[in-house]
Amino acid sequence: MSDIGRTALIGALPYARRYARALTGSQARGDAMVADALRGGLASPDAVQEPVLAARVAFYTAIGRKAADHAPGDEEDGALTPTQRMLLLLTSLEELDTHHAAIAVGLPVVVATEAVEAARAHLRAGAVARVLIIEDEPIIAMDLQQLVENAGHEVVGIASSEDEAVAIAAAELPTLVLADVNLGAGGDGANAVSRIMARHRAPVIFVTAYPERLLTGQDLEPAFVITKPFEPTTLAVATYQAVTRGVHLDPV
Repeated sequence: MSDIGRTALIGALPYARRYARALTGSQARGDAMVADALRGGLASPDAVQEPVLAARVAFYTAIGRKAADHAPGDEEDGALTPTQRMLLLLTSLEELDTHHAAIAVGLPVVVATEAVEAARAHLRAGAVARVLIIEDEPIIAMDLQQLVENAGHEVVGIASSEDEAVAIAAAELPTLVLADVNLGAGGDGANAVSRIMARHRAPVIFVTAYPERLLTGQDLEPAFVITKPFEPTTLAVATYQAVTRGVHLDPV
């Protein structure tokens, strides 16, 4: 193990925030875990040479240990175990290969691979959500609808503007909101979500090409952020985590 440089830590911070928030379903609790990891000191894993990636893995390891101390007994109710959740988020949302994800959770690669495969097979058996999609590009909206429905969820409406999103949310009371940040002439996805959350509480997944803009830790921000473009599995994992952990979401 060796110390991690300041530049590498700064580069890894947005990824650490995204992971911790998605793992806990809370901006506040996730950011607190990242702060605790920094205060506790991070050491670069010997098996990872690239500085920022090494810093990310070190963050993920520290966050995972903290989360494991407070994790519910998921395995008792047929849900994913804490380790399975971590591996799914690391390999999908954080886009780590299985080798580096295994290092982060402290498992042999073979064991981690088996856990990831079992967790992905479990996803379709997860809680079913009623999803509101906020997206101004019709083709992208149709693709999102197909992905959401293929994951076993119901799409209750597709909005291309702030006002339309607020109206659909008031009428349908979705249990999950999937929102693009930039709605072009239709306004801002974050504003739409803020207006919705003023009247109706539900987990939110933001989709953006610039996730670092939503992961500064300076303001109230989303707990779940997906980077465009993304793989179908990434959306499935984020949706599962949001539905099963989203009761702890902070306001946007």
